[in-house]
Amino acid sequence: MADILNQPIAGIKRALEDGETKAEELAGIAIERHRRAGVRLHAYRTWDADQAIAQARAFDAKPANADPMRPLGGLPVSVKDLYGVKGFPTFAGTKKRLPTDWEHEGFLVRALREQQAVIMGKTHTVELAFGGLGINPHWGTPVNPWDAEVDRLPGGSSCGAGVSLWEGSAVIALGSDTAGSIRLPASMTGTVGHKISYGRWPVNGIVPLSSTLDSIGALTRSVEDAAWFFAAVDPGHGNPEQFLAAADMKDLAGVRIGIINARIWSDCQDDIAQCVRIALGELESRGAQLIDIDFPQFDAAFDLYAGGMIAAVECSKFVRSCLPDWMDLLHDTVGQRLRDAEQVPDSDYSNALARRHDLMSEANQNLKSVDVLATPTVPLTSPPISLFDNLDAYMARNRRISLGTNPVNMLNLCSISVPCGLDNSAMPVGLQLIGRHGTDESLLGIAFAAEKILGTAIERLGAPPLGTIEA
Repeated sequence: MADILNQPIAGIKRALEDGETKAEELAGIAIERHRRAGVRLHAYRTWDADQAIAQARAFDAKPANADPMRPLGGLPVSVKDLYGVKGFPTFAGTKKRLPTDWEHEGFLVRALREQQAVIMGKTHTVELAFGGLGINPHWGTPVNPWDAEVDRLPGGSSCGAGVSLWEGSAVIALGSDTAGSIRLPASMTGTVGHKISYGRWPVNGIVPLSSTLDSIGALTRSVEDAAWFFAAVDPGHGNPEQFLAAADMKDLAGVRIGIINARIWSDCQDDIAQCVRIALGELESRGAQLIDIDFPQFDAAFDLYAGGMIAAVECSKFVRSCLPDWMDLLHDTVGQRLRDAEQVPDSDYSNALARRHDLMSEANQNLKSVDVLATPTVPLTSPPISLFDNLDAYMARNRRISLGTNPVNMLNLCSISVPCGLDNSAMPVGLQLIGRHGTDESLLGIAFAAEKILGTAIERLGAPPLGTIEA
């Protein structure tokens, strides 16, 4: 049963229900895989095998018929070190442990606990989640498993999340997304990342970056697994099998996919743009309609975010009010931006919020002609970790990397990144599908249909050379 953790979540759950495996066995496999690859990949800030085994045994000890609706029960899960988790310290990527108040469990971790998922450990995050490339200068940066020769960045800020999935120590990796922090690492590590509609799930129990933009969710190994996770924890659902059956569109006949004229396309590497266009061509050949639409709000939203008037201002205020001793401890990649944000007048912050609402309204009107938008998720190849040695080069790429993702948060949309191929450096490329706010169910249905055409990550990309999962 050593390959049981390679199966879709639905298959793992069937094996648990049929008595073909136990949660303790799954945890043991995850622990062994971490032993084999953990030092090299460095996905986790805090790892606790003993706790994992104890949680797995507790699940196994409970009669299966005592509570049949535990769709996440017994599954190994990693949690971004931004979430409060009892028994684990919270650092939020900083060099100093946060007060124990930040170890209280919020909505999403409580959902895992209630269903008796097995929390393996807490994965690395960019400091205060404020960065898209995935660097952590205090604790070390997780290594992208797709290059055995050059240590490359895994994407951030949920930088250990996607790595933990290929390490094989988790089948679900909790992350958070303010400007792309779930979708960026998903794209760069060849996994799936779903950014849910803002406000759908409470963000209590996590260290905040931006009260205006933060959302929570997970990275998974497939769209099918993403849909399973969504239905398992969403208060409006609860039964993943029923949700998957309802979401299964069979094909994409008549689905309208909007292609926008935006910098995410024009400033994208040619090989990455070509990879995404090939995937879109495959979807078109199976019935999807590709429609060019005018969508100037996308670039306007990116520029507004990049101006530092919202997220940076809100984060700097949070640090000063809740973690004042931390400001001087922050690395320049984060600290300098927060100190600059302290100089932003309140009127500029208010004007930025008002401008955002105008863009949101305009965008909603433009999106009525399509079912989803499609863009590359990330416009550039995952850079070497050594890029961090040149701060100016790092900052330039950190700004550019969210060309396709931060407008989604700014325009109050939902989206998902799906692996669609490898670029000329044999690094993963993500196709981003974007839906209107509140359309997570239909977005997942379209993405699920697309995955059946394109294949899962393992089917389309193969396996990364540094992971433990084989193609």
